[in-house]
Amino acid sequence: MNIQAEKIELAKLLLSTNNPEIIQSIRQIFKKEKATDFWDDLSSEQQAEIVQGITEIQEGKVTDYNSFMVNHR
Repeated sequence: MNIQAEKIELAKLLLSTNNPEIIQSIRQIFKKEKATDFWDDLSSEQQAEIVQGITEIQEGKVTDYNSFMVNHR
């Protein structure tokens, strides 16, 4: 089943239930999904290193793996 059909089927199930426990469980799943972002778990130093790495990539300051290995074998 494709993702859109799966979402429609889940929406139908949700709309047809009157069980508050099921609704609350689904709400908790979405809250947990939104609250979980690995970036927030990183230290400011780790975040800065990642940002620096992204900047270096965008500026073309990269070395491909094979070139690196030739110089370090």
